[in-house]
Amino acid sequence: MAMIEFAPISIPLHRRLETAAVALYYYSFFFGALIGFLIIIGLLYTWLYPVALLYLAWAYLFDSGTPSHGGRRSAFMRKLRVWKYFRDYFPISLIKTAELDPQKNYILGYHPHGILCAGAFCNFATEATDFSEVFPGITPHLLPLMALFRPPLFRDYIMSSGMCNVTRESCEYILTEKGPGNSIVIVVGGATESLDAHPGLNILTLKKRYGFIKLALKTGSSLVPIYAFGENDVFNQVSNPRGSMLRKIQTKIQKTVAFAPVLFYGRGIFQYTFGMLPHRKPINVVVGAPIDVTKNEDPTKDEIQELHDKYEEKLIELFEENKLKYGLNEEDKLEIL
Repeated sequence: MAMIEFAPISIPLHRRLETAAVALYYYSFFFGALIGFLIIIGLLYTWLYPVALLYLAWAYLFDSGTPSHGGRRSAFMRKLRVWKYFRDYFPISLIKTAELDPQKNYILGYHPHGILCAGAFCNFATEATDFSEVFPGITPHLLPLMALFRPPLFRDYIMSSGMCNVTRESCEYILTEKGPGNSIVIVVGGATESLDAHPGLNILTLKKRYGFIKLALKTGSSLVPIYAFGENDVFNQVSNPRGSMLRKIQTKIQKTVAFAPVLFYGRGIFQYTFGMLPHRKPINVVVGAPIDVTKNEDPTKDEIQELHDKYEEKLIELFEENKLKYGLNEEDKLEIL
């Protein structure tokens, strides 16, 4: 039986703060929805019940469309010091390879999904890596699952980071109604790809993902491939090779509820052997050069496929040009399914 490796007592304060920041992020996504429900239900049984009723009426009657109409970002929340500690825990870096013109709109394709998209959150939902200075004039909107905007209070928490839901209505609103300089960040592989998020693997779910390509053509938005080196390395996942019984069960559940039941583990807060926190592994998020797209509101299948092939080609180029810089070997290849 393996012995538990406990964290030493004499850890510097900044490292403890980094661990606390990461715990805040991960546990808020694991339990944030439940906490929101409990707070509202708790208020309903106190003299403050009118506050809970007013909030529920406002959130689900008058404000229900906000996640699909640009959200409600807060510069204060995005710039909280806690996100700098979150960044430094791994650490997470944002690497620019080309300029983005603030007179254009962009669809940023983030790869791979990993387990909980740490690199995507840090770089595009906070200012921890100074996105607004690295790409001046560009406003990013990270688009997670629509279900995350349903729980009370939690919906407002994630919208404060600039997140919006990933519906077509939401994407088109940001790219056509909010003016130039706006971008959406889509984790293209989604929940399906998270089932392949094993350390050392670079497997993407992309071949049959055409929605973001159609969106780029219909809105005339430029496509930007992004690869996060190390995103798959921060957690371990129970072995689930394609064709195994476990993978079949996971795929069945994922197709039913749109959420992948990933069996993962990392480290704990006070020990390094097992837990729900990620390992301290660097995540280097490399933003590729934009692919200009000519607006075409009624693209043919061939035109969609042509742009998809070009995007895939540029993504592979981005991977190959940077893999040796960020911890991979020459023989490591990008597998696209």
